[in-house]
Amino acid sequence: MAQQSYRKGLLLSSFGATCWGFSGCLGQYLFMNYNLDAAWLTMVRMLVSGFFLLLFTLFRKKKQAFAIFKNKGDTLRLVLFAILGLLFCQYSYLSAIKYSNSGTATILQTLSVIIAPILLCITQKKKPEIKEVCCILLALAGVFLIATHGNPAKMALSKSGLFWGICAAIGAVFYSTLSEDIVKKWGSPAVTGYGMLIGGLFFTVLARPWNAYVPIDFKAIIALALTIFLGTIGAFLCFLKGISSIGPDKALLVGTLEPVSATIISFFWLHTSFTAADIIGFLCILGTVVILTCFEKKESKRIPTSNPSCD
Repeated sequence: MAQQSYRKGLLLSSFGATCWGFSGCLGQYLFMNYNLDAAWLTMVRMLVSGFFLLLFTLFRKKKQAFAIFKNKGDTLRLVLFAILGLLFCQYSYLSAIKYSNSGTATILQTLSVIIAPILLCITQKKKPEIKEVCCILLALAGVFLIATHGNPAKMALSKSGLFWGICAAIGAVFYSTLSEDIVKKWGSPAVTGYGMLIGGLFFTVLARPWNAYVPIDFKAIIALALTIFLGTIGAFLCFLKGISSIGPDKALLVGTLEPVSATIISFFWLHTSFTAADIIGFLCILGTVVILTCFEKKESKRIPTSNPSCD
């Protein structure tokens, strides 16, 4: 029975991670064919996803759905999570896709696995372990290859793509750290649902994306629906259900399916070209996840990086 539950959890988490990768490709498709504004797409994804995640929460735990707002500290943390975590990460990630491609943007977002222990070393004033130093060097090598293809005199990746990709990684760290305590207390569906809705409303007022021209047709509407219901809500719920059976360490490894699937799908569907340097760079960055996961000491405490993706 335990083995069957583990297999089901592995399947669900793998499906969720793959759907996140597919969602990135859908974003790339919309940018390529409709030249959508990243702010507008961020607003739509967050507002609609937040609304349906909250409906899901109300259906399951109606009495607890609004309890988080009775605690001022949790409410403040929720607002910070919504703006600095979800909103910042979502907008940065979609902007990185717009200025590069879904595979590259998702790989760069994976740098959060390296940024997290670096921040932990700084805040706790401790020296990094050997494996962390190796991972940092490996990640830097990966970014160098992706950005320059091995030629430092020429940028192969646009500066905007690199900038927003790194911002997405930083946003993913904010997402994990700001959500840790309130997720344990109130549950991921409620926290993420409120976070997306609050972040989406805040961004709507701040950026006023309704002023952007949105030339969408039936195909664009289908792509939007897929990225919201399959690539965001469905992926989120499947991944959460899966990690409850396989544990956060395995989930971190399974999460690498997101950039892998984004790269493969964008290559075959959107005909995105990747050079040998790109692939080696991708493998360098993904290798850091494997090293940190396989050699992680169970008793050590670090900034969590196994929360669901914010894509």
